[in-house]
Amino acid sequence: METRGGYPMNAGSPMNLGVNPMNLISPMNSGQGGLRIPPAMQQNLGYRLMASGASPYHQRQGMPPGRGMPMPGMGPVPGPSYGSGMPMRPGMLQQGMDPFRKRLLQQQQHHGMHNQRRGIKRRKMADKILPQRIRELVPESQAYMDLLAFERKLDQTIARKRMEIQEAIKKPITQKRKLRIYISNTYTPAKPEGDEAEKVATWELRVEGKLLEDPGKQKRKFSSFFKSLVIELDKELYGPDNHLVEWHRMPTTQETDGFQVKRPGDVNVKCTVLLMLDHQPPQYKLDPRLARLLGVHTQTRANIMQALWLYIKNNKLQDSHEKEHINCNRYFRQVFNCNRMRFSEIPMKLAGLLQHPDPIIINHMISHAECVDPNDQKKTACYDIDVEVDDPLKGQMSSFLSSTTNQQEIAALEVKIHETIESINHLKTQRDFMLSFSNNPQEFIQDWLKSQCQDLKLMTDTVGNPEAERRSEFYEEPWAQEAVGRYVFSKVQQRRQELEQVLGIRLT
Repeated sequence: METRGGYPMNAGSPMNLGVNPMNLISPMNSGQGGLRIPPAMQQNLGYRLMASGASPYHQRQGMPPGRGMPMPGMGPVPGPSYGSGMPMRPGMLQQGMDPFRKRLLQQQQHHGMHNQRRGIKRRKMADKILPQRIRELVPESQAYMDLLAFERKLDQTIARKRMEIQEAIKKPITQKRKLRIYISNTYTPAKPEGDEAEKVATWELRVEGKLLEDPGKQKRKFSSFFKSLVIELDKELYGPDNHLVEWHRMPTTQETDGFQVKRPGDVNVKCTVLLMLDHQPPQYKLDPRLARLLGVHTQTRANIMQALWLYIKNNKLQDSHEKEHINCNRYFRQVFNCNRMRFSEIPMKLAGLLQHPDPIIINHMISHAECVDPNDQKKTACYDIDVEVDDPLKGQMSSFLSSTTNQQEIAALEVKIHETIESINHLKTQRDFMLSFSNNPQEFIQDWLKSQCQDLKLMTDTVGNPEAERRSEFYEEPWAQEAVGRYVFSKVQQRRQELEQVLGIRLT
């Protein structure tokens, strides 16, 4: 008694030729001079092409594929291992697998490993959902599903809010605050008996300030609110070359809490303090005609362009046929000196109508001790101006976006949830396995053996049906005679080619 693929076979079988004749019916081998079998006959003959990775056997519910889970109370199933070292079936050609199927199998293995690595790094929301069969077994699990639905809504809301915060941070977020400016002066009378410098009376002017009700932990320096400061003294007293005191912001400027000016003098001095605010982003003052037209006096360039577009839109100045042109009305003709212009020309024409904002002008009188109360040698004047400062909410939004503490905690909880769900699914599989075996052990063992046979056939790339081939009735079908003829013909052709190569001649 000989064997074919581990199955017994009668010694007197007419197909005991060392090669499975079914391999010759395949369309891949039909190009060797044999007759091509029509598809209808292939179906009648039981011919099937087994695609790698697809099993025709529908696995029983609860039965794990392959040998991944041993049966309880039983040892390992006897038989050869399913590794690459398994011997080939007798009668199967060594080159039975064509190169295309080999490449396909390698690609599938490569993509399978790649997808496995991706699955380890990134888990999906579907991995946290309990299967329906588990929810039917445990009705209390519906509370978990309700929490998942709530979590999904919460994640969507948080994601939307994060996007809104990111967009809001790109724009300047400011609020108006009161900056109180203190202007004071002190007077030092002359001392006839003192040094050379003390024999001349002097006065000192101080300009300081602070934000009212500043909740910030870090106090802003007074000079950080201004771009420039000019103190203009009486030109008749101090001459044309010494009557101006100027400070302008430079890239290397160090911020300070105030400014002070010291000059000789013993009479009252009129002075003018000019403060130029440092607007961020920069602001511009519009031409009076355009300011009256748009209702905007001093604003940023973006807000001026927006106000200009609203005026054009509300007055329907955009050309109905050529959308890139503007038909100027009589007010626009007075401002821009043209009857028609393109949208792309607006920034260039607008540049000549923008000016620097007006400075804050404070007039102050520097008084001396003889003119005021002798006991009060310091006179202070207070002025409140509106300034724009960064909204503290912007810092809180930035820290919220950059914070990763909560994200790390959430990620750890996500991993724990996924592991718990995997454990539940694994336990459910074990339960189905045990339950199927306990309900009908005989049918379970038979189905399990069928599943193992199908897995073995897929792993060894076996063509045909070994279970049917081991029976004598399989070789008494009408196709057997033609298969034998095709097999003998192919062997003759193979031998003939070998002789032609050895002898170096072509037989006719």
